[in-house]
Amino acid sequence: MRPVIFAILLLTAFSVNAQILEVGPFVGGSNVIGDVGSENFIRPNSLAFGGVGKWNVSTRYSYRFSVIYSKLQGNDADASSSARQQRGFSFTNKVLETSLGMEFNFLDFNLHELNKATTPYLYGGVSALFMEDLYFMNGEDIHSGNKTTFAIPMAVGVKTRIGTSLVLAGEIGARYTFSDNLDGSNPPGDDRSLEFGNVYSDDWYVFSGIILTYTFVKKPCQSCFD
Repeated sequence: MRPVIFAILLLTAFSVNAQILEVGPFVGGSNVIGDVGSENFIRPNSLAFGGVGKWNVSTRYSYRFSVIYSKLQGNDADASSSARQQRGFSFTNKVLETSLGMEFNFLDFNLHELNKATTPYLYGGVSALFMEDLYFMNGEDIHSGNKTTFAIPMAVGVKTRIGTSLVLAGEIGARYTFSDNLDGSNPPGDDRSLEFGNVYSDDWYVFSGIILTYTFVKKPCQSCFD
């Protein structure tokens, strides 16, 4: 019984002290920066979608949690280098990312006032990435199991308030992973013959898209009536 009472008190304190909470969907695209496919840093080629939640502790800082799913893919036919084009590899990797971190607003973003609110922002934190292990055999990508790794998300965006309860944001976020096998170029095991590309450089992936959040749990807006 005591743990239940403690949880209720903690939730009550959280609600009272929270400046504002936000929750909503993320929809956009994804691309991989690795050893297979295009060398472009930002070139969405697959759908990415999920949800985002925020706890705004001030007009400049927010704690943020997100869950995003995508089917990462790459094709050497999209590469600019002739070596990749001649190799002709392609892959897909279904991934699920959970991320926790902090969002920093360059300008005050006060959702308790009725004036317009727009600001660029940065996001950083840590992500857990649930991915598939791959390797190539006779030019085909083989899915050999599942793996969990970590990534460092680094995102930049611009957000603006719509009405009194919605916030719309556009964001581009790169993730540095602690894996070199998003594209199947460095599979686990002792068989080094399956390796190719730069095996000393870990892979990156990018999520680009929009976030639409609904705001709730507001403090009283004193300035709205001044």
